[in-house]
Amino acid sequence: MFYLWFLIWVCINLSQAQQFYDATLCSSDTNYPGTRYTCNSFKNLCQTFMVYRASQRFQTISNISYLFSMDPDELLPLNNLTSPSEILQPGREVLVPINCSCSGQFFQASFSYLVPESTTFTEIACGVFEGLLKSVTLSEENLFQEGNPKVGSILHVPLRCACPDNISSSNGVQYLVTYPFIEGDGTIRLGKKFGIPPHNIWQANHFDIRPTVYPNTTFLIPLKAMPVVYFNIPNSQPPTPGFLPTIPVEQTSKNTKLKNLYIAGSVVGFCLVVVALLACGLYVKALKRLKTDHFQSSAYRSSLTPCSTPRSSQISGPTTRSSTNSCLSPDLLVGIKYSLCSYSIEELRKATKSFTADTKIIGDVYKGLIDKVEVMIKQMRFEDTRQVIDVHSKINHVNIVKLLGVCYGENDFSWSYLVFEFPANGCLRDCLSISSNPLRWQRRIQIAFDIATGLHYLHYCMVPSNTRLSISSRNIFLMPNWRAKLAVFGTTPAVGSSKESDNIESVGGEDIEGNLLRESIGFLGGGASEGGCFEQLRNFMDPSLKEDYPLAEALCLAVLAKACVEDDPMHRPSADDIMKVLARLV
Repeated sequence: MFYLWFLIWVCINLSQAQQFYDATLCSSDTNYPGTRYTCNSFKNLCQTFMVYRASQRFQTISNISYLFSMDPDELLPLNNLTSPSEILQPGREVLVPINCSCSGQFFQASFSYLVPESTTFTEIACGVFEGLLKSVTLSEENLFQEGNPKVGSILHVPLRCACPDNISSSNGVQYLVTYPFIEGDGTIRLGKKFGIPPHNIWQANHFDIRPTVYPNTTFLIPLKAMPVVYFNIPNSQPPTPGFLPTIPVEQTSKNTKLKNLYIAGSVVGFCLVVVALLACGLYVKALKRLKTDHFQSSAYRSSLTPCSTPRSSQISGPTTRSSTNSCLSPDLLVGIKYSLCSYSIEELRKATKSFTADTKIIGDVYKGLIDKVEVMIKQMRFEDTRQVIDVHSKINHVNIVKLLGVCYGENDFSWSYLVFEFPANGCLRDCLSISSNPLRWQRRIQIAFDIATGLHYLHYCMVPSNTRLSISSRNIFLMPNWRAKLAVFGTTPAVGSSKESDNIESVGGEDIEGNLLRESIGFLGGGASEGGCFEQLRNFMDPSLKEDYPLAEALCLAVLAKACVEDDPMHRPSADDIMKVLARLV
């Protein structure tokens, strides 16, 4: 009985979730109380709202609903609007309904964001999402990104939100609306916007009277009913202590002349940039043509000139050949063939012990050791080599195996060799077949997300897109950190898919036509004959997991897999839909 009362006491105390205000910069790389709202509350899931402001980039309900992956018709009545294409005034506040849930020890509203251009975590968190999360949170939730986020990658975006605790609920509070401050904003004005006393806002955020607040930070607005924003609040009233002071500056003739000078200088500077880009474009075209001619003339020589730089540096990955004072950004270098290390056949024989069986990974792929660095060597027909190099010259993605070098054989030009970075944990098929040390559930989810991210990049971010791939668990490789990478060998069949595939047992129901998968998950369409849906789901799952997985997530992925192999392509989910589902599970 004492133990029972102790548990009740602990639960009561843990349900007192205290949310604080983080006054630090949105770009700060340090976590403070209030950077994320804690969820030691009795209510770990709720529907609530947040405020988002229209901007030059997101100036319609249609744009804003796309950013938050929701139906625009859901936002229109909530914001007293009739058309999703109506242009909103910059700064116009829009109420966005969200599902707030507890993940670990923090509340969050989970969204995904496709990086459309070169940017930073700070610009996405503080610019695109207007301080609804800090940049440190965004970078911590996307550790697979090295440095700045890569163009075409899908980011997991956990926006700040909170659910009422038992004390707030007992006072009638049903919603805690997340509100991002802008310059000149304050808590007294905030109370007028939502029609509640300001001291309720101060109490919900554990603040004293008339606090000082800062742009790109958030407050929680406690409401007892659905939120309604009062927009007709005069801006001409004198600022109160809760406001950030802004000083209007009278425009003088001197300032006008200076402004005109700046405009003229900007126009001239823009013209110079355009001229420079045109010159760079002509240079790129000429360089590409020169390199193509060089490749064609050198391909039929018995050997290539060895790399002049130390081999250890070349093994680390391909480098783009450009001058130190190049005017081109990495994005403009797409299409230029990077310099590859040239290997002799003697070097590869030494690395693979003359291509003996014990160095064979699978099919025509071997493991080698060059300058104490492990590499993966793929033998392929000579006519396919240039195609693979062409493909890899356009690839710059963390989920694609890097091409390091090439060897054109000796006197026989019918075969050549490509040297790739080595995946320390082998191919996915081998890892799935090891029952003594099975892949954990969360690691499998991350691998699925990595594969989907790589395929999304090949299909939608390359010009032209690369869709003619034969993907199976044989040419999905796992790196030392267990992150998955796709091996792109051009349009040739998957590794080991020809003469050796008949001798390899199928693992995990892999069937390139999808027939076996459709049969095994037929219970999702009402075909369960015994034991019910969940029992059939357990029978479908890999027994090596020993039911060490969330049943809801397993069902979600089974439904997703079933949709992906539908006979009618119109009934299959899009790549974006798949990314959104997996991003919420990672």
